[in-house]
Amino acid sequence: MARSANNMGETYLLDALNRVGRNPVGYSVLYVNISKLRPKNRHPEFVKIFAKLFDSMVGNAQGSFFVMSNGDFAILGKGITSDMVEEAVFKIRQGLSSDPILHGRDVKDFAVLYSFPADYISFCSFIEKMRDNADYLAAVTPLPEIKRPIRADEIDAVMEQLDKIDIPEIIKRQSVIKICGPGKFKVEFQEFFVAVKDLSAYLDDNLDLLSSRWLFLYLTQKLDKKTMTSFFASDIKNWPNQISLNLNLSSVFSLEFVTLAKNFLQDGQKLIVEIQLMDVFNNLPVYFKVKEILKAGGHRLLIDNMSPALLKTLNLKRLEPDMIKLFWEPLLEYDTENENIREMISYLGADNVVLAKCDSETALSWGMKYGLRTFQGPLIDQLETACIHHQCPDSKYCSLKTCLKRRRLLWGAFRDECTQKEYLEKLLEG
Repeated sequence: MARSANNMGETYLLDALNRVGRNPVGYSVLYVNISKLRPKNRHPEFVKIFAKLFDSMVGNAQGSFFVMSNGDFAILGKGITSDMVEEAVFKIRQGLSSDPILHGRDVKDFAVLYSFPADYISFCSFIEKMRDNADYLAAVTPLPEIKRPIRADEIDAVMEQLDKIDIPEIIKRQSVIKICGPGKFKVEFQEFFVAVKDLSAYLDDNLDLLSSRWLFLYLTQKLDKKTMTSFFASDIKNWPNQISLNLNLSSVFSLEFVTLAKNFLQDGQKLIVEIQLMDVFNNLPVYFKVKEILKAGGHRLLIDNMSPALLKTLNLKRLEPDMIKLFWEPLLEYDTENENIREMISYLGADNVVLAKCDSETALSWGMKYGLRTFQGPLIDQLETACIHHQCPDSKYCSLKTCLKRRRLLWGAFRDECTQKEYLEKLLEG
C-alpha cells in the first residue's frame, strides 16, 4: 500500500530496520518523545534545537535520523550510550522552563534507548502501529524543489570558493534605532552581517549546505573570521559607538575577534555579539564562558531571533543574556497582553530588548505599547535614510532607495559613487 506524506518517517524507519534486522547486534535506536512535552515546549523552533542537540550522536553512531508523524524523532545507529543520551537531555533541561517529562522520574520517558537485538521485535511493532495509525492526508501539498545534500568530495571546492569571495563587498550594515521622542531618532548600534542570499550567489545554488551540520558550522566560523578581518579594510570613517556582529560562540575565542577588539575599536567603542538560541543550547558551557569574556571587556551578548512562543519556554534567569532581539511578525498585532513579553522586558530592561523585522507603523506601535523604544527593520531603514537624505546637499542627484543601498555597504564601486560620504555615514543622534 502506498503511504502518504503523513507517515513517511515511520515508513523510512521501518525500511532501515528491515535492513538492520539481518544482523541487529550492536545497533540501537534512541527514540525522543517530543509529543510528550507540554504544548508550549513543542514550538517548531525548539524542536529544531532538540534535533541539533542530538546531532553529534548521529555522526558518532554513523546513524540515521527520522522524524515521525507525531513530531517525535528517532536515531538509528551503533554505539549510542545512556551517558550520551543523558548529556543531551541535560542540555535541554538547562535551557527550558520546567516540563514534567524533563524533570524527576519522567525524564527517562522523554528519550528512550532501545538496544538490539533484545528490543528489536518490540520496537518494530511499535513503529508499525504508529505508521498504521497515522492519518492519511486528503491531498498532498507539492513540496518545493529539494536541494542536493553536499558530498564529502565537494567540501574542499566549497571552501576554495569561499576564499575567492571578496567578503567586504557583501557585508551589510543595518542600524538599530532608539526613538527618543516625536521625530527624534538615535542610532543605538549598528549590526554588520553577511546575508545568506548574497553568499549563496557565489556558491552552487543546487547544494544544500545545511545538510551537513559540521560543514555549515565550519563554513560560518570561517565566514566570521573573514567578516571581522574585513573591518580593517572598510572605507567607513564614522563608526557607531556600539558595533553588533552575528557570530558563532566559538568565534569569540578566535585571534580575529581578539584583534578586532584590541586593535580596531576606539576608546569607548564596544561590541555586541549576536548569537542564535540553537548555538546556546548546543554549547551551554561555552555560552557561559563567552559571557564572562565579553563582560570582562565591557562588551555585551545578545540572543537573536526570538519569538513570544520561544519566550514561554526560555529560562531567562538561567541564561542571563544582556540583550534579546524579538522578531516582529504580523500576528503579534493581536498579542497585546503577553505576560512572557512583559516579564522579559521587566527582567532585562526595555532598552535591552530590540524589536526587529519592523516593516510597518503597526510594529512600532505594538512595541511602544510594551514600553519598547529600540527598533530595527525595513521601516527603520527608511526612516533613518529619509532623515539623512533630507539633510544631504546632493540629495537631488540620487533617490532615497539608492541612498539606502549605499548606506548599507562597507565599500565598493557603487558606494564610491556617492558625492557626500559624510552624509552617507552620518549617524542619527536624537
